[in-house]
Amino acid sequence: MRPEVLAGIGGFGALVEISRKYQEPVLVSGTDGVGTKLKLAFELNRHDTIGIDLVAMSVNDILVQGAEPLFFLDYFATGKLALDTAEAVISGIATGCEQAGCALIGGETAEMPGMYADGEYDLAGFAVGVVEKSKVIGGQAVAAGDVVLGLASSGAHSNGYSLVRKLIELSGIALDSDFHGRPFADAVMAPTRIYVKPLLSLMQALAVKGMAHITGGGITGNLPRCLPDGVAARIDASSWTRPPLFDWLQQAGNVEPGEMLRTFNCGIGMCVVVAAADAQSAVAHLQASGETVWQIGEIVARPAGAEQVLYS
Repeated sequence: MRPEVLAGIGGFGALVEISRKYQEPVLVSGTDGVGTKLKLAFELNRHDTIGIDLVAMSVNDILVQGAEPLFFLDYFATGKLALDTAEAVISGIATGCEQAGCALIGGETAEMPGMYADGEYDLAGFAVGVVEKSKVIGGQAVAAGDVVLGLASSGAHSNGYSLVRKLIELSGIALDSDFHGRPFADAVMAPTRIYVKPLLSLMQALAVKGMAHITGGGITGNLPRCLPDGVAARIDASSWTRPPLFDWLQQAGNVEPGEMLRTFNCGIGMCVVVAAADAQSAVAHLQASGETVWQIGEIVARPAGAEQVLYS
């Protein structure tokens, strides 16, 4: 819950006012699902963290434009409602909202016989946040000489799971087998990290020029979304520690390094662009907030005809 919520669950619509601390409030919205990671949840009968994934995909998206998430609504659809499963899923959604500091103000549970196989369901959700108009982060201020910081992911988050599932099938790996000291299922089902509170705090402390949530398309596809046309990001792919899951995926599928960086987050769930003079302070601030962070690259003038992400 948040103080802005006037009427929550129970009505046909939920009422939320915009805090008076904003002089020129801009609403920022985002929507997403969890994708085929749900298939692994069904197979493992593990539904308690998939709701965190759902919230994370939307709140991390609106965060990168400087927005503080205000509220979240979910849509849960199934053929026949299994109360234990629904309770586990919605409990995870509530946990994700708590991590993001936003209110869970309602949603929809739809029972549609014949639409889904027994024991299966689909999830979607959306978040709405608010940012002061003068503080919207669009990347226009990014310039050559700035620094790119990478915040550690918890794993594959919620992207690339069609390939993940295919490689699990082809390799024959047991989901309960030991994988670097924990069950493989724990590594592959680790919930998406929610970066809201540490990055909102960072934005209060110093000027953040650009941010990119690293989802489908990896760093290659997402970092350019916060870069102006005249610059590129030169990224050192050896500058951070990859979780063992990505090494396994690359080996199991014989995936080229460039394709890995276009498909998975490869250990970086969020990129943050700051001035070089602020980089050390930003790293210290994020580490104090519990994040693992590396300086993974720099912004350079974009060579003619070059891509906007250059790897070294």
